[in-house]
Amino acid sequence: MYFIGFDVGSSSVKACLLDADTGQTVASAFFPDSEMALSSPKPGFAEQQPEQWWQNACLASQAVMQKALIPADEVKAIGISYQMHGLVVVDKDMNVLRPSIIWCDSRAVSIGNKALRELGADVVLPHLLNSPGNFTASKLAWVKENEPEIFAKVHKFMLPGDYLAARMTGEVVTTPSGLSEGVLWDFMDEQPAGFLLDYFGFDADMIPTVVPTFSNQGELTAEAAEALGLAAGTPITYRAGDQPNNAFSLNVLEPGEVAATAGTSGVVYGVSDQSKFDSRSRVNTFLHVNHALGNPRYGVLLCVNGTGILNSWLRNTLLQGTISYPKMNELAAQAPIGSDGLVCLPFGNGAERELENQDLGAAFRGLQFNRHGMNHWIRASQEGIVFALYYGMQVMETLGVSLKRVRAGEANMFLSPVFRETFANVSGATIELYNTDGAQGAARAAGLGSGYYKSREDAFTGLTAVQTIEPDAVRQQATQEAYARWTEALHAS
Repeated sequence: MYFIGFDVGSSSVKACLLDADTGQTVASAFFPDSEMALSSPKPGFAEQQPEQWWQNACLASQAVMQKALIPADEVKAIGISYQMHGLVVVDKDMNVLRPSIIWCDSRAVSIGNKALRELGADVVLPHLLNSPGNFTASKLAWVKENEPEIFAKVHKFMLPGDYLAARMTGEVVTTPSGLSEGVLWDFMDEQPAGFLLDYFGFDADMIPTVVPTFSNQGELTAEAAEALGLAAGTPITYRAGDQPNNAFSLNVLEPGEVAATAGTSGVVYGVSDQSKFDSRSRVNTFLHVNHALGNPRYGVLLCVNGTGILNSWLRNTLLQGTISYPKMNELAAQAPIGSDGLVCLPFGNGAERELENQDLGAAFRGLQFNRHGMNHWIRASQEGIVFALYYGMQVMETLGVSLKRVRAGEANMFLSPVFRETFANVSGATIELYNTDGAQGAARAAGLGSGYYKSREDAFTGLTAVQTIEPDAVRQQATQEAYARWTEALHAS
């Protein structure tokens, strides 16, 4: 018996086939080989065509089934992880009406800020735990204000994972966790936020049917099954945004547990049983995947947009793709802690929540032509990303999130010794790296949602830590001094 998980990122779609009994990956694949197209028709805009998510999911699924050489009907359930906060709008015939406005798009910031002012923080924050900010609800309001002819045709609005599932099953459904990440969930009333729908003038019927995170959420149609290389009738039994799912994939489900990821964006995600919020919405609180009435679980999320995308920009633009990421990591290690005074502010991927939705743009400070080489540029970038994460982690601590031990997948930026050691030394946290990723986590969750796994322990058979990084007392002082220079540069911006 097998489960398959899909992880819909902004760079690629990955599929992972998991052996249900051993908990081991049988096959995995991602498409495209290069990054998916992302359009920015105006400064601060970021859009993708949902069709490319579907096409790449089909290619990834076909690839893992061809590698595994198993009958399609032995795959018993599907899990879906997806890039958070995006907006997909469709008409009654399920036709996509415009490109998806994705997570790093900044166009709706002023709309969300206006909603907070007019509704009042004393109403919004206790109910939503977040400002409407730049999240899905505000993006839909932007469509209503700026593209009324499109808004008039909207039958349903969805998150990216909801859209992929709808292509698979023909059913338009979402989850409480998903609505909370769109800032459409009322945490006090445990239902969609009617007062916000009324404020924006959204018909409640535009919200997809709400189903539990772990449940039968529809079954593959014959057409979708053929495109995916799977069996018709295979159920989707789990879906979640990529960061709650990343936490699940690392077995981060209980208060006090913390997960991190460093892909296109960087995230630190802590689980709490307290419905607390940051009054300035620099970090955000959503429903975690295992939230339940009487057993609340909230995910406190810090996001830095400019993470792996900065590393990618260095490689593809400055270095013209001439060296590999492993070689870049080697070069970074050749520069001293603090990059010999070169400071990088990595904020070049849209408005940053931890900066109260300012869009500062990226910057390098202290560049000396006669002292700094590419090794300094790369190290300063990696240090700058870590320092930006730590800047927000200090806000998380004010909400009661302990950051003494952090789990992450052995992937992306955490493959860099400089990155992970800087993370441990500036934060003082022990870093545990695991042999997992979002697609594998979605596959495990599908097994839990299908009922095959009877407990959390069963679902994490085969998950093992592969490396532990402890803070280095000798290097901590130099790292903290470098962080102080970084914060000075940030505050001077």
